[in-house]
Amino acid sequence: MRTVGVEEELLLVSATTGEPLAVSSAVLASAAGSGDEDAREVFEAELHQEMLEFATRPVRDMRALRQEIVRWRGEAAHHAEAAGARVAALATSPLPVEPSRSLGRRYRWMAEQFALTTEEQLTCGCHVHVSVESDEEGVAVLDRIRPWLALLIAISGNSPFWSGRDSGYCSYRSRVWNRWPSAGAYESFGSAEHYHERVRDMVATGVLHDTGMIYFDARLAQNYPTVEIRVADVCLEADTTVLVATLVRGLVDTAARAWRNGEPPARVPVSLLRLASWRAARSGLPGPLLDPRTLREVPADAALDALLEHVDEALRANGDRDDAHRALAELRARGTGAQRQRELHEAGLDLGEVVRECARITTSATA
Repeated sequence: MRTVGVEEELLLVSATTGEPLAVSSAVLASAAGSGDEDAREVFEAELHQEMLEFATRPVRDMRALRQEIVRWRGEAAHHAEAAGARVAALATSPLPVEPSRSLGRRYRWMAEQFALTTEEQLTCGCHVHVSVESDEEGVAVLDRIRPWLALLIAISGNSPFWSGRDSGYCSYRSRVWNRWPSAGAYESFGSAEHYHERVRDMVATGVLHDTGMIYFDARLAQNYPTVEIRVADVCLEADTTVLVATLVRGLVDTAARAWRNGEPPARVPVSLLRLASWRAARSGLPGPLLDPRTLREVPADAALDALLEHVDEALRANGDRDDAHRALAELRARGTGAQRQRELHEAGLDLGEVVRECARITTSATA
């Protein structure tokens, strides 16, 4: 069974106003001084000081993954409180903010190179790592999961507000993120050799600082023997993160099996994949979405049922089928983070109160 690990980016916000606070250095210092060796390794700074990232250890059991996520969200909240802040699993700040860039030569280079795009990247994503046996298998997986990735945007959508107003999108983060010139949908590579050649050529243009700026929707991880799926918003609730991770592992297993069986990847143009991603970001689970098999609009439930059918064999083999079906049904019933944020606002909460309520939800789960 393949291992799975998750990276989550969290907003650091004021407990009184809900506004983002540039206190990541203080939060990291609190974690480093806690005497917890794991905390020193798990938490990292991000592009802006209003953000904090943590990474779980790789696990095979999804219940263990949930425990990891709940634990580190709780630890992040503890260290944020020491810095006078709270953590909120929100993919964008509902309130207007002028982010404070983190220190470092690389981040300074990015700010000089990409100007306003860098300033606007106060966005929080969820990256899922799934183990692969080799770069060749990893690239075969990347080539075969392309049509399905947009549905993960719809499932995770948690960024309806931007700069104090409703964006009209369920995942506006994904629209902001795709302003990077190396981000988004990618073509099929065919082999690990061609993948690495494309990465080298992209860096050699001088537009990108390094290979860490290869922001494809999914890529080979730099430091781990994994594929890294990067399309999801950070999810409001830990259970949604686990659902996304479960489906991602199912996609990886299904793609690897198809490769071993000699089945070619679907020949889907990048232009259509971009439209599928836009549709998912705009509509979210209320739909419509594009069916990954036909790239035509269908009700959201039909697209999600197609995803479950596509990964069914892998979910069964991993012992995840019942949990995945139940989690997706519960998500459909209660709504995504984007839907819940809008419901809170429509119920009369101002955006600061929405943020504070979401901060409470972020750490309300128990391991």
